[in-house]
Amino acid sequence: MSYENAYGYLSSRGFGERVRLFEVSSATVALAAQALGCSEGEIAKTLAFDQAGRTVLILAAGDVKVDNHKYKETFHMKAKMLSYDETEERVGHPVGGVCPFGVKESVEIFLDESLRRFETVYPAAGTPSSAVRLSVGELESLLPDARWVDVTKPMA
Repeated sequence: MSYENAYGYLSSRGFGERVRLFEVSSATVALAAQALGCSEGEIAKTLAFDQAGRTVLILAAGDVKVDNHKYKETFHMKAKMLSYDETEERVGHPVGGVCPFGVKESVEIFLDESLRRFETVYPAAGTPSSAVRLSVGELESLLPDARWVDVTKPMA
């Protein structure tokens, strides 16, 4: 159901033809970049967090990591990622395929500033072997309730 939900969301907004399904896994940033032939930074990874019972997704460039200090300043709590088992239950997509499209209604979505460095980014599309090509502006328009945050830093 996860892929169908993501694909349905994207199709209803005119982006279904952009979804790519792979014969290989794209469940990690490195695998996704290899499957797409792009840089790891262009992979828009979706990170799932628990915020005192709220489910929060943060889309960030694939070449950054969460900066705990920035996260706490922005959200006024420590970063606590959802466990493997909690992710699909609370978001609606499995680990490796987590994306902001077709998620459960209560999920809040944020876009990290690290994405703005790229013209095109590739979030997953609900499965560990999928992606969708979007400009950052298209991503933003597909997620009208999403807010921009700055909660990452370069990987060491």
